[in-house]
Amino acid sequence: MSSLASDASETSFFETREDADRRPPIVLQVWAVVLRRKWLILAILLAALVLGMIATALATPQYTGVTRVEISRSAQNFANVESIEDDTADELEFYQTQYALLEARTVAERVARSLNLAADPEFGAAFSFDDRLSEDPGEELELVGQNARFKLAVRTLLDEVSVRPLRGSSLVDVAFETPDPVLSARLANQWVEEFIALSLERRASTSVDARRFLSRRLEDLRQRLEDSERRLVSYAAENEIVSLQQTEGADGNTRTERTLATSDLETLNRALVEARARRLMAESRLQGGGVSRESITSTTIGRLREVRAQAAAEYAKLMAQFEPGYPAARSLAAQIQELDESIAEEEARIQGNLQTEYREALSQEQALEAEVAGLKEGLIDQQRDTIQFNVLQREVDTNRQLYDGLLQRFKEIGVAGVGQNNIAIIDRALPPSEPSSPNLALNLLLSLALGALAAAATVLALEQLDERVKHPEDLRRAFGLPILGAIPKVERTELLEDLRDKRSRIYEAYLSVRTSLSFSSAEGMPGSLMFTSAKEAEGKSMSALATAELLARAGKKVVLVDGDMRSPSVNKLLDLENDAGLSNALVGQAALDVLLKPTHLPGLQALVAGPMPPNSGELLAGSRFADTVAELKTRFDHVIIDSPPLLGLADAPLIARAVDGVVFSVAHNQTRLSGVRHALERLRAANVRVLGALLTSFDSEMSSYGYGYGYGYGYGYGHEYGKSDRAEAEAV
Repeated sequence: MSSLASDASETSFFETREDADRRPPIVLQVWAVVLRRKWLILAILLAALVLGMIATALATPQYTGVTRVEISRSAQNFANVESIEDDTADELEFYQTQYALLEARTVAERVARSLNLAADPEFGAAFSFDDRLSEDPGEELELVGQNARFKLAVRTLLDEVSVRPLRGSSLVDVAFETPDPVLSARLANQWVEEFIALSLERRASTSVDARRFLSRRLEDLRQRLEDSERRLVSYAAENEIVSLQQTEGADGNTRTERTLATSDLETLNRALVEARARRLMAESRLQGGGVSRESITSTTIGRLREVRAQAAAEYAKLMAQFEPGYPAARSLAAQIQELDESIAEEEARIQGNLQTEYREALSQEQALEAEVAGLKEGLIDQQRDTIQFNVLQREVDTNRQLYDGLLQRFKEIGVAGVGQNNIAIIDRALPPSEPSSPNLALNLLLSLALGALAAAATVLALEQLDERVKHPEDLRRAFGLPILGAIPKVERTELLEDLRDKRSRIYEAYLSVRTSLSFSSAEGMPGSLMFTSAKEAEGKSMSALATAELLARAGKKVVLVDGDMRSPSVNKLLDLENDAGLSNALVGQAALDVLLKPTHLPGLQALVAGPMPPNSGELLAGSRFADTVAELKTRFDHVIIDSPPLLGLADAPLIARAVDGVVFSVAHNQTRLSGVRHALERLRAANVRVLGALLTSFDSEMSSYGYGYGYGYGYGYGHEYGKSDRAEAEAV
């Protein structure tokens, strides 16, 4: 519709483009929904509380037996041997595993079997076994029935057991809830005892399996060790490898430091060094004045030289007195000659000894060199053989280490799992003196929470299904209609009184509507206006009257026309007689001068509906109505027409074609968007101009837009305006 599109592009005087796209905060929207549905929400919450109280009163009292245990990360190790179980798991993973084991079916079966719960009348009565199972006659069927009761008992235990870890500790509460306090305590205690027994059995079973496995492995390793040792000894004998010194390294491997060949070579090498030293020494004495040194060191030569020196001294003394032929002198000379010959012989003997010693040292050195050379070749060959010897030695060492380690582990496992337990009972369950459920306060809180959820779901569903106009943004967003104003909701009996009170919210609201209409087009306030709505009782008649009175008070000549000839209301609002009016003018029975009626305001006259015609649509379809409006526009500044509703009647589109603009009235929280859509489609079909929408009966507390609209209309209430301000407002 072109006229509607053009109107949608315009905004009222108090709106901007940014305001048109602004949405209210989500909190305000939710609060508005709560206010609108408060009675429904309260009813649902009250119903939920009542149901919670009834359920609490009818519920069977339940008693909870609690046994507290401590689950340590590792058991006390009195034997100081390593456990066969993996202790490297993450702490959270370890405790989660323990909690899962506490709720295992195996524990439930052990408890049911140890307490014989399948045949226990107290347990069966507490959980209504007779009602859940049918009795089968006969021996075979009775066996089947007992098996079924056992399975039912196990399933019941799994359903009723509760494992509650205490945060920040290794303590765990195991609880059972049954109608019998003694039974609850008995089940909790028995459950923990069976869990401890199962844990010990599992450890013992693991130890037995481990010892059996290690026993087989030890036998295999022992045989491998013996075989590797035999191969090592045989290889050493074949290659004449005799180890004299062996050491064990940090890695546990045996290293051969000395063999017989290396020891022999070391001995011969030392002897060769000594022989070479002796040969060099003999050679040095033999060469380069060796006799004089030996003569000096020889005691025999020394004594001979000493005797000769004495004889030479005596001979020299005699030669000083006697001649050489003197007998005594000749005797001394002969003695000296003999001594010289003896010294020469002794020196010759010493020289011969030195040569003999040199030859012997040289011969011994050469013999040792030959032996060392032979040993070196043998040692090199042995070192080649030692490579394989070391390989065999490492194999022996590896097998021995494996064997020793497994043997030690085999001995430790015998005592590692015996008596070790990481679970200890801290507090045994005692029969509770008071029931743990039903808890009235808790049930009421849960009922309140469920009621709140139900109320929220119900309200959400209703809001999704509810098409009523709840705030002005609905009209602007759905149809692009400018919002001319929002009229506050007041009591109907006070409406006219508030409308004529310049300090009331109603007066302020309609004053704002009048100002919005004056800015609705480039020409200002349209000369003729029609007020209509989708259906009746949406405030169109009161809005038409309020607009007319405000224009009249502003000094304008205004006529208020009651176009709703089927259900007239202008005469009632202005307390006038409906003896003659619009219907008479349309059939030509009377002139306008006769039909127009004065009102309580000098500038305002009224043209009431007049007698109800048989078919008002036919009267409006003719040209007389348009002529009547044209004639009224020549006499008055503004023609205000109260039109019939749009839906179900043909009158409103016919009237709309004769006016300059249409004001569409919508009742807040009453009119549906589908009705507004159909009404606007009828106006679009008539190709009329819709100036905007007027939201009536607006309850700011019921709308998330209450802040924006309610503030503006409520601010001036109860305040006196200055004369200049009021005059300026009236002039607008």
